[in-house]
Amino acid sequence: MPEIVVPSRAEPDPDGTLVRVTPESAGWGWVGFEVVRLEGPGILKRDNEGQEVCLVPLSGTIRVSGEAGSWEEVGGRKNVFDGLPHGLYLPPDVSYTVEATTGPAEVALCWSPAERGAEPLLVGPDDIEVERRGSGAFEREVRPILMADRPAEHLLVVEVITPQGHWSSYPPHKHDVEDPPRETYLEETYYHRLRPEGGFALQRVYSGDRSLDETVSVRDGDVVLVPRGYHTVSAPPGYDLYYLNVMAGPVREWAVSNDPDHEWLLK
Repeated sequence: MPEIVVPSRAEPDPDGTLVRVTPESAGWGWVGFEVVRLEGPGILKRDNEGQEVCLVPLSGTIRVSGEAGSWEEVGGRKNVFDGLPHGLYLPPDVSYTVEATTGPAEVALCWSPAERGAEPLLVGPDDIEVERRGSGAFEREVRPILMADRPAEHLLVVEVITPQGHWSSYPPHKHDVEDPPRETYLEETYYHRLRPEGGFALQRVYSGDRSLDETVSVRDGDVVLVPRGYHTVSAPPGYDLYYLNVMAGPVREWAVSNDPDHEWLLK
């Protein structure tokens, strides 16, 4: 199995890529994830052959145009902690261009193999129904972008803000068995950002039999792969944590099983 942490580059590749995960590099079948930095007037051109994609501007403002349509002024945040997101869903088999319109922009490309997809959809801050999940030291802010209440073929996309000193994705849960409605198989990536940037977060990914048992330190911009098993993450005191989750699997439904050792925390 590949290493579960994919570090972000200090400087982008010539095409602007800061971090990239593909099904091939991750050793799985459903989730792809990239972050691209566009220096104005930077342009990113992509052919979405066999993939559906959700574009999430992390900072800056972008213009998207192509075979599926054109969208102006997408994004606008200074950073991921500065307000609610935009998300632009595009179906498979369309080409598109992304332009940074007001200086530098960073854009997350969340994608999954798909055949049919759905109609293009722009989700704006006014469409995000913020949820406070958990209580006490595991309360966090959940910002659904492209969950099951919005159309797509396989993709699920959500942002989470975890305050300093809090735990998130807690109690630990998993979604690695295709047994609906109890649980569905979903691969998942966590893209982490920290405020201030010099901090770290801790993430654990483990299976019930401990054949997988990894606890890792992640820095600003790192991606953690969750191929299977229970998972949870914590933000140390002094550092707020943002993460962008991308999930996909054969059935587009988020059904999870909590670690029975810790499920008592919900009762």
